[in-house]
Amino acid sequence: MTRAYNFCAGPAALPEEVLKQARDELLDWHGHGMSVMEMSHRSKDYVSIAETAEQDLRDLLGISDDYAVLFLQGGASQQFTMIPMNLLNKGETADYVNTGQWSIKAIAEAKRYGNVNVVASSEDRNFSYVPTQDSWNTSKDAVYLHYTPNETIGGVEFPFIPQTDVPLVADYSSTILSRPLDVSKFGLIYAGAQKNIGPAGIVVVIIRRDLIGRVGGLAPMLDYKVHADNGSMYNTPPTYSWYLAGLVFQWLKRQGGLAAMEKLNQRKAGKLYDYIDNSGFYSNPVAKPDRSWMNVPFVLADAALDKQFLKEADEARLLNLAGHRSVGGMRASLYNAVPEAAVDALIEFMKDFAKRNG
Repeated sequence: MTRAYNFCAGPAALPEEVLKQARDELLDWHGHGMSVMEMSHRSKDYVSIAETAEQDLRDLLGISDDYAVLFLQGGASQQFTMIPMNLLNKGETADYVNTGQWSIKAIAEAKRYGNVNVVASSEDRNFSYVPTQDSWNTSKDAVYLHYTPNETIGGVEFPFIPQTDVPLVADYSSTILSRPLDVSKFGLIYAGAQKNIGPAGIVVVIIRRDLIGRVGGLAPMLDYKVHADNGSMYNTPPTYSWYLAGLVFQWLKRQGGLAAMEKLNQRKAGKLYDYIDNSGFYSNPVAKPDRSWMNVPFVLADAALDKQFLKEADEARLLNLAGHRSVGGMRASLYNAVPEAAVDALIEFMKDFAKRNG
């Protein structure tokens, strides 16, 4: 079997090395005669898997003991609710930056639990840029500032980490682990797994311990304190997704860590953007300083060719290049597990398609 090149925005490509290891361990994990999927989450064997995964993630990101690391269910979308629920008391205000569809969803959920001040928005130019921080209208009494470092749908990425005197909260779902990150600048980071962490089914929350327990009286499953106090095992966690995430963390270490991934990811994205900009047939709508390394949207000179492009791309084993249904066009997601050879193959296909249809 020849594996295709998968440019899906999520669930996304996983490292082939990790998939092979999971395959080899599927029926019998380390000679224990059972699959990880069959283990009790409270067994000594599974606890060792979970603890190793957490430590490997801490090592990769340099996470200090000032932060709890939680592996939870519900995905990043549930965090849109859990964050204001856990951080906002009645009548308090949170600041949010609106740079696209995921920001919009986070803002809508936060409004259910407190006052939301949208400090800046790029909606005026169809979410094609990041507003510079000197234009933001922040609140004097905000409890936290929330932003989305990378908008997966629009392919817009912050070229800076906001400076703020209040806890900084960030949805790192589509850019975490793609490069080094100074976690100490944040109060809370959350990331759905299905892009750079592992398979769908789990979300990682990195929260500064002084923010835990700020709001009382919450349902246990929605309370960060309950999960932190129980090592993310208040209930049965998504054990296999957690295990696979751990294999990805080990794979990242073997690649040379996040500094090595940064060089690779910058090179992959640079190649594709350079070709698009100089092709005369394809274009990217995002302001150059704010272009995402992870999600590269592009449009053809003639939208009538979109279906033909996607059909031929599929035939060439270049999969999942359709843009999000809300924006159309094309999108190539270049997460860690997408090899540089995939980008090279995509560019060659795009050149040939443009030559035949331009």
